[in-house]
Amino acid sequence: MATLEYFILNSHGVRRPGSAATDLAYVACGRFEAFYEYSLQAWDVAAGSFLVKQAGGAVCDFKGGDDYIFGKEIIASNGLVQEEFKSVVQKYMLK
Repeated sequence: MATLEYFILNSHGVRRPGSAATDLAYVACGRFEAFYEYSLQAWDVAAGSFLVKQAGGAVCDFKGGDDYIFGKEIIASNGLVQEEFKSVVQKYMLK
């Protein structure tokens, strides 16, 4: 909840349609700047992470690594905000 609270207070809005696949597609097409989630399955993120990367965005797990397909956690962005977004997620989610 602390991560969500941070983004609510320090961004122009938090939106969540309800599907990780949709959220990742929205990052890829520019509707969202970034997305993070945990407790995911490979089928939740495989296609969406591919779209983000093909659109020039960045994708990683919470530690900044490449285990986002099977690692059950993902951070994705347009690439421009990746490092800042990742540092906030890491601050609250990696304890």
